[in-house]
Amino acid sequence: MTATGQSKLKALYTRLPPGTPLTSEDLAGLGISADLAVHYVRAGWLMRLTRGVFCRPNDTLALHPSLTLLQRRLAGLHVGGKSALDWYGVRQYVAQQPVLHLYGWVAGQLPDWFTDRFPAEYHRKRLFDEQPGALLHVDPFEKRNGAPQVSAPERALLELLSDVGVRQPLQEARELVENAYNLRVDVLRELLQRCTSVKTVRLCLQLGREASLPWAAKLDSAMLPTGSDRPWVSRSADGLLVLKP
Repeated sequence: MTATGQSKLKALYTRLPPGTPLTSEDLAGLGISADLAVHYVRAGWLMRLTRGVFCRPNDTLALHPSLTLLQRRLAGLHVGGKSALDWYGVRQYVAQQPVLHLYGWVAGQLPDWFTDRFPAEYHRKRLFDEQPGALLHVDPFEKRNGAPQVSAPERALLELLSDVGVRQPLQEARELVENAYNLRVDVLRELLQRCTSVKTVRLCLQLGREASLPWAAKLDSAMLPTGSDRPWVSRSADGLLVLKP
């Protein structure tokens, strides 16, 4: 290998944190052309995860940099729902195999190289009146530079409730709501006002009031999109769900 090639390989191994996957574009930014990348793969200095995605050999991929790579490829991708609540410490006290719940703006599929290492589910969801480049209350986790995008607890709760009757058991959702007593009422009110799902709005109000949570008492249903005066009714594996206005 030439001195230039050695210098590029050294940059690859020293500039990127361990566990970081990288794309062909990332390699190009390090001065590594497509042909040189092929050479590195054949020589065992680089491992191809899938077309256009690589990692260093014998490197254990880390979740956060893997998520940030996916976020560049799926518009609006973020950690949400039950997983986001768990990241913020709102969880049940029953040990279970975690499945990462990811939401995005567009239809898509998680790549095998990711799900083989991190059990995850991805769902296209447009729950709020927003745009994919400016999601409401979705920010880098703990505001850290380079951290993956994650829903604030208030948004995560509504994402969880929107899945009740579809993928989310009602009883588990009720228990998580009971543990979400520190939600910020101003943030929750804004999200509810921009929510496009009457079921989600009504379920949030109903479960919050059943649990006598402080934020529920401060929400005025008359100022929220609760739909018509008729009950919202749905049948699922949990039985009949009736949500009054």
